[in-house]
Amino acid sequence: MSEHDEDGYSGPATLVVDGVSVTTTVELRGYFQPIDGYYRWYGRVAVNEELTRLAGGKKKPVTIETGTHTATGELSDPDPWGRYRVMGTSTPPFHVPTTLEELNA
Repeated sequence: MSEHDEDGYSGPATLVVDGVSVTTTVELRGYFQPIDGYYRWYGRVAVNEELTRLAGGKKKPVTIETGTHTATGELSDPDPWGRYRVMGTSTPPFHVPTTLEELNA
């Protein structure tokens, strides 16, 4: 069995939690799961004190904006270093190649 071919994004993002926008940095990855037909994306959010205050160490719904791409997902519990994990299903908050030309570029 081989690893998933992954797409990704690393850079600035705006997270909206409970109606409050927080600017931070994210590291995101994703892959298409052919068994169920969904695109799954996930990643980590850089340590951010305002985000920690808003989330309070709990799971929270989140909207992530990275330039022109936006998606909704869920923040999960932070790791021991204070970085929240984020995940979602379907359209990711980053560009995913959809044509052979894009894949071969």
